[in-house]
Formats: sequence, C-alpha cells, structure tokens
Amino acid sequence: MITGSSQLLQLPIGSRAISGQFDSITFKHTVAPNDWSFHMAAAHFRLALFTAASIVVSSSAAHAQDTDTITATWFSDWDEAKYSAPVDHLAYVNPDAPKGGKIVLGTVGDFDSLNPYSTRSGTPAANSSIPYERLMTGVSDEALSASYCLLCETIEYPESEDWVIFNLRRDVTFSDGTPMTSADVVFTHEKFMAEGTLSWRTGVGNMIAGVEALDDYTVRFEFQPDAPRNGLISQAGSTLVMQKAWFDETGAKIDEKRFDVSPGTGAYAHGDFEAGQWVEYTRNPDYWGRDLWLRKGTENFDTIRIEYFGDTIGAFEAFKSGEITFRQENSSLNWATGYDFPALESGAVIKAELPDGSLPNATGFVFNLRQEKLQDRNVRRALGLMYNFTWTNETLQYGLFAQRESFWDTDALKAVGVPQGKELAYLEAVRGLVPDEVFTQEAALPHVSGARSLDRKNMRQALMLMEATGYTPGSDGKLRDENDQVLKIEILENTPSFDRILIPYVENLVALGVDAVYSRVDTNAYQARTQSFDYDIIFGGYTSGFEEGVGLAQKYGSEGVDDVFNPAGYASEAADILIAQVVEADTYEDMSSALKAVDRLFRYDYFVVPTWYLDKHWVAYYDMYEHPPESQMAPYDLGYLDYWWYNADKAAQLKAAGAIK
Repeated sequence: MITGSSQLLQLPIGSRAISGQFDSITFKHTVAPNDWSFHMAAAHFRLALFTAASIVVSSSAAHAQDTDTITATWFSDWDEAKYSAPVDHLAYVNPDAPKGGKIVLGTVGDFDSLNPYSTRSGTPAANSSIPYERLMTGVSDEALSASYCLLCETIEYPESEDWVIFNLRRDVTFSDGTPMTSADVVFTHEKFMAEGTLSWRTGVGNMIAGVEALDDYTVRFEFQPDAPRNGLISQAGSTLVMQKAWFDETGAKIDEKRFDVSPGTGAYAHGDFEAGQWVEYTRNPDYWGRDLWLRKGTENFDTIRIEYFGDTIGAFEAFKSGEITFRQENSSLNWATGYDFPALESGAVIKAELPDGSLPNATGFVFNLRQEKLQDRNVRRALGLMYNFTWTNETLQYGLFAQRESFWDTDALKAVGVPQGKELAYLEAVRGLVPDEVFTQEAALPHVSGARSLDRKNMRQALMLMEATGYTPGSDGKLRDENDQVLKIEILENTPSFDRILIPYVENLVALGVDAVYSRVDTNAYQARTQSFDYDIIFGGYTSGFEEGVGLAQKYGSEGVDDVFNPAGYASEAADILIAQVVEADTYEDMSSALKAVDRLFRYDYFVVPTWYLDKHWVAYYDMYEHPPESQMAPYDLGYLDYWWYNADKAAQLKAAGAIK
C-alpha cells in the first residue's frame, strides 16, 4: 500500500530492486514491502501526508489538558480522504481472495543481512522490512494520500497540531504472539533516534520533541514548537514498531548487519534463507489484522520467495524455466524480443501491460555536484546535450518510452511557460538569488535530438558551452581547461542491461572531447561507492509524489547535501527558501504553486539529465496468479504482493504439465 509524501526517508539500504533496474523502469513505486537502494528505495515508499478527518470534537482532560481535541481515524493535510466513512474493505481488492500458495521472484546480487535498517555494513535481503508495520498506513487508490489508523484505533490532536495521541489497538500482537504496547512504540522511536541514520535523526529531532507512553495503549508525540505543522502528524504516524523485549534480550543495534531480527506485527515474518542465495517470508496465519478493513483481501500468499542471481540473464532464464514464477519486466529489450519461449507459447505464462497511474520519479543521469568539475551549470548542460533520447528510445528501447520533462511530471505540479500567478509570487522570495532567466524564460525542457546517435547540432552547442566555461579542444581533440587539464568523467553502473544504453552516451562524450569512461562494477562495490559519493555520474534520481512536504528538505535541502537520498548533492539557498514555502503551504493549491517554483528552479539548475519513463507495468507470470479486473485495480500500485492471489487449481495443472518447478 502506498504512503504519501512527507515522512523522512528512513529507508533500508538493500537490493536495488527485486526485478532489476534496467533500461525501462524509472524507479516507480511497486509494492510497499519491497526494499530498494537509496535511489530506488525510495520508489518503494511514497512519502505520507495526513490531515484531519472523521472528526469528532471532544474534551479529554487526561490527554489534552482541558483542550478540545479532534478525534479521528484518518488524517490528511488537505482534509480529503476516499475512505472517510467506514467501509468493509478497500475498493481495489477482492475481499474473498483465497489465502495460500507461493510466489517466487528473482533479483540480482546477494545479501548478508536480514536487518533492513543496517547502514554501517552489510547488504539486507530484498523485502526484509516486510515484518514491520507503522502506526498509520496509506492506500493505493488515492493520488492525494490520506493515512488511516492501522496499529491505532484513533488519533487525537488539537487544532494547533502541537501534539498527537495514538490510541493503540489492544489486539495487535507480534509474530511470536506477544502483545504490542505503548512501550514498544516509544522504544522503537527512541532506538531509531539513537542509532538511525544521522539525517533521519536530525530531521525527526527537528520535528518531534519527545514521545511518551501515557498508559499501555496510549502514546503521545510532542512536536517542536517552532516546527512547521504540515507533516508533523504524518511523521508520527509513519513510526514503525519493533519489539522492545527482543532488543532488551539481545542487545542488538538498529544499524548493524545480522540475520537474527526483531519480530514484527505484520502479516509476514522472516522464514528460511540461504545467505546470498534465497530468502523466504511466510504468512502468519494468526496475523492480528487479517479481518481489518485495511487488510481484507490483501497479503494472500503463504510464502514469498526471492531467488538471487549473478546477472539479469540468469534471472530471466530462471523465469522461462519455471523456477521464477512472477516477473516485473524492466528491460525494453527483453520485453520487445525475449518473450518467445515455450511456456509463453503454450499459454502457461501470461504477458501483460497493466496501467500505471503513479507519478514518474525524477530519474536520469545524475551529476555529482560534490565534484568540483561538475559544479558549473554550463559543463552539466554540455554533458547532458550529448545524451540522445530520440535515438536511444527508437533504436535501443523500441520506441516504448516518453521523455520526462519535469521533476513532478503531471500538469498539476510541473512548471510551464513563464512564471505567473501564485508561482510567480512564490518565486519573488528568491529574486536576486537566482538568475533573471528563471523569471523571464519558459521552464526548461529536455533538449531535442536527431535520429542519429551523435547529434552534430547538439555537439556544436555543447562545444560552445564548454568554451564559455574555459575548455578548448587540444591538438588531440580533447577538451582542456586553462591549466591544460582534460575533463575526466566516469559513469558508474552495476547492471549489465544498461551497457547498451550507456556505452553510446560515453562514445558521444568522447566525441565531444571528454575523457569519458563507463565503469560497471559489482553490486557491493556499487553500493559502497554510491554511499560514499564516489562517482561523477550515475543513473539514478529522486522520488516524486503528488504532494510534497518535509521530505523535500532531506532530498534537496542544504542540510541534506550529504544524504544518500540526495545523490546529486544539490544545495541552493533559493531552493531552501522555496522548499520551506512548500512545507508551510496551507492548501493544496498553495503547495502545488510553490512546488512549480521549485520545479522551475531545479530544471534550470540542471543536475539531472531527464531520460525516459513508462506509464504502464510490464508483467509476466505463470497462469496461477489472479488479480481484480483492470478497471478495479489500484491506479497507483501494481500490488502483486499486496492484493493478487494464488489459484491452487491452475497451479496444479501447471505442475502436472511440468511448466513450473
């Protein structure tokens, strides 16, 4: 299920994706349990914003100190929620979906930990955060996300939103059968505040002053008096819960790699595994929330198994042979040319394109601005001009994609034309901090390229930009600065499927006169280098949501310049001011207008070369998995680990025919 867009990004550093990260998918959210690396991960948890709803005004002397409080079962900063009235189940699920069966996924790499929050060392297994739930959760059929009580029954807060109280459900249990109480909530918050990532601790510390257990099932979060109110209840509601007794007994730390982990309250628990080879998660038949309206018809598989492979070819071959049973395809080459094997021809495998209404993330070629050589905008523009989207898409990607224009590529949020109206009013706050062109020119769009890989017109323009920066061609054709130093650029990657996309780009850079190289390293080396910002250019990016809040500062603010969720290391005084306006917006119109100003500035500063995006899911699976009709499916989440289910009769037929292992 989706959570919206304001919680801070305390995400696991794990496998880059269950089905890989190739030349098609643009880091979109797939399904809530998945773990992603820093620039994918975040496609997995879209950040939550919550506001007031199901409102009952009451007076609670014990909890509110004689202040009238709002009591609610949901929260949304924009006072909108699809499920504000009680319902039996979510609109996009089959409430009668059978439980049972196994789904087997494939990924590339390895793992040496089941702790999804280990940041000091180790590579967590994909989906290793699946046992843990949060106090509140979002749903997958709302563009403007509300959040609903999951581990709580109700919340209470004053109109000032100076604090929030969570009245916990009394039937929530951990997977070992022990009850969850307020002590577990307080402990988990304090544990992350002591041992979580520095950026998360700093961000949350600036919002939450303290957490107190008022009794066994009542928890109060006190907010910092000077913190903007938008996103505060959101952040508190996103608190996940681990078992205090387990940590007390083991002395374990949040940030260390290990295979022994705390029980969670979720529907799945860690099962068997073989380090670096495969891992299983098993459904808890005694899951406390199985009849809750938020959970009916979801989490239907008995077992989720993830097989690890050394490369993408091995993973695809395993799918064709029936060892892997579900694949979300991430390679346009495979999608266009690879699906001609016997299981597909016999009807044992279904190949489908399912709609994806989620917002494309801001992905592309990310410049590491921590490198002095990339701090000049003209240099970045020149390097970007050498990427040819038109030729790449038509020749290498079979014309399957569109080119991203905006950091928030939807009409409601992206900057268009010259600034006007409320967007212009917000921009006035940074006049003098940004070039006049931001006010007078139309919002920057991706450059247009021709049908040949090397676009000569763009190369001439790139040479002019480089010469304006002080680079001139030497006798060897290489661009040199005033100190006779060649511009050296390395593009770092770890996925073989990207070779055919990146090598032509590198060749174009070399033709320009850049000493460019393409370095493909193994997964562990890639993770180590990206976490230490040891790169010039990577294919990566930033998560985007239909609404934004305090998470913007972690991704793009000056205080997050050395945060793994800011791969470019982008920082700007003007951006800090505009981000604050987004966070402090009182209405969605104000938020979207301020965000358009942010988008305009980011596109002008050009720290990500916009590439491709896809508005559909490419899936292939053995014909034993079912989902609701397309018209009923959640528009913002494919949900194959959420609300799909297993047909035992079809599975028996496939096994009898030898189609699956």
